[in-house]
Amino acid sequence: MRSSLISLTLYAIAAPAGLLGQGTAPRAPSAPVRYQLAATGNVARFIVKETLVGATLPNEAIGTTSAITGAIVLDGKGAVDTTSSVITVDLRTLQSDRDRRDNYIKRRTLVVDSFPNAVLRVRELRGLPVQLPASGSVSFTVVGDFTVHGVTRPSLWEATATVVNGALLGKATTRVKFGDFGMERPRVMVVLSVEDDIKLEYDFHFVRAENP
Repeated sequence: MRSSLISLTLYAIAAPAGLLGQGTAPRAPSAPVRYQLAATGNVARFIVKETLVGATLPNEAIGTTSAITGAIVLDGKGAVDTTSSVITVDLRTLQSDRDRRDNYIKRRTLVVDSFPNAVLRVRELRGLPVQLPASGSVSFTVVGDFTVHGVTRPSLWEATATVVNGALLGKATTRVKFGDFGMERPRVMVVLSVEDDIKLEYDFHFVRAENP
């Protein structure tokens, strides 16, 4: 018995790799997957607390836009293709409930004439399964480089999504400060103060492209 085991072991070491693998076809690499923005369901917003003259409590200034373009592309191994995974928001289209605030932010804070877009280049979807479930919820972190006002900084966005027929619907959030991107807090007579804490939200709706 011992002699037979030794012979079998020596055969396994010396045998050509193709001989041992006969009958097992090599696994073909998976094709890239492209998730593009759906026609609806994509909205970006900022939320900043401000105290207006004559008010006793802080007010939330909220600006939104749906002028968003881009896609996220995963390679055959599920890693993000950083050259193709870019989300762009047109800041010139931001709107809140006050035109005066919008004009000030666009001209003085964001300076949209020189820096019209906010850009997130996605580098990793940390915690997102390579194979999405058929349905249910998933939580993950979007790791990327975020550019606003001509300044690019590393950025982490916490995301929660629901999977519906291969589509991803959810929300990603992060927080930044004005100084992070070389911007000054708004200072106008009707506003007593503006907190140096900006909450950014992205309501997303991605659908899988048929031909990535």
